[in-house]
Amino acid sequence: MKPGRWIPAAALSAALLLFSACGRPPAQPKEIIVSAAVSLKNAFEEIGLIFERQTGVQVRFNLGASGLLQRQIEAGAPADVFASASARQMNALESRGLVLEGSRRELARNELVLVAPLGAQPSPLQVFTDIGQPGITRIAVGNPKTVPAGQYAQEALENLELWSPLQPRLILAENVRQVLDYVVRGEVDAGLVYASDVAVAQEKVRVVAPAPPGTHAPIVYPIAALRGSGAPDAARRFIDLATSPEGQAILRKYGFAQTSQP
Repeated sequence: MKPGRWIPAAALSAALLLFSACGRPPAQPKEIIVSAAVSLKNAFEEIGLIFERQTGVQVRFNLGASGLLQRQIEAGAPADVFASASARQMNALESRGLVLEGSRRELARNELVLVAPLGAQPSPLQVFTDIGQPGITRIAVGNPKTVPAGQYAQEALENLELWSPLQPRLILAENVRQVLDYVVRGEVDAGLVYASDVAVAQEKVRVVAPAPPGTHAPIVYPIAALRGSGAPDAARRFIDLATSPEGQAILRKYGFAQTSQP
């Protein structure tokens, strides 16, 4: 053999190690981060436990107002999955190329309802438009700047010509669960929350009425994997589970409506 054709043993060992590493499947991630609308908290915690048992991958939840989560993701906060209470926030991320192509799906639907604290009857609140009565002086809604429930509430009240007259009575909350807490504690006369929030309130509030049909856009929850995810396969598996018949049954148990997608 001609001189110079020998490969030093150290170099050969390094090459074999490199080849071996390249031939192995990617390492299993230890966890994924799911940034989700706080209204999904109870359902997602149950879905997360099933996901962990099935995959061995831990789920860490970052829960909050969808608009706040959107801003965090845009600022580079780590997240593998995003589930929003409105298409608006997902659309914004998608327009900036932050959503993993082909991963977006419809997760669930919801309903906006007017609730009041449990108390002595008769109550001045009997139908949705009673929210405008003079005796209703404190009304909790999510801040429309960041909270989808607040955006739906504003849209409904504007269509009923009540948004402007009610401005002095509105108490803006950081998220929809804070609205619910205000009502449960009797700190406000009324609040606008999702039907799914009522389902987890354990009969601590009284449902007055849903928002009249056609007063706001359909409440649709999208879910998607994020382009910056370090575990895209695990992120997609979480989405598969959440949108599967098993995941949908859990969401319905917590007051969400059936998705329109199969």
